[in-house]
Amino acid sequence: MDTNQAGDGWSALADGTRRAIVDCLAQRPQAVGQLAEQLPVSRSAVSQHLKVLKDAGLVSEQAVGTRRIYRLNPAAVAALRDQLDTFWQRALAAYAQVAEQAPEEDS
Repeated sequence: MDTNQAGDGWSALADGTRRAIVDCLAQRPQAVGQLAEQLPVSRSAVSQHLKVLKDAGLVSEQAVGTRRIYRLNPAAVAALRDQLDTFWQRALAAYAQVAEQAPEEDS
């Protein structure tokens, strides 16, 4: 997954409905109708959100008869997690550096 696609993943996850869809798909692959039953939005809205998630590389689809089954793309989710872990490690390292350099208070 390239950096641009990973950036699109963060943008895609900025929307609460898309995060809810990702949460549902983390449980199991599902069709649009199944997702819509669990969310307070229409099937059409779910389809639009799935398109954004698919364009960002976070979701893939598979035709099963007349339905399309959506599932998370584990490699894309792992790439986002790796980025978040990197951000977190940098933040902790910066905090530790500041804490170590802080002048000690005289009593």
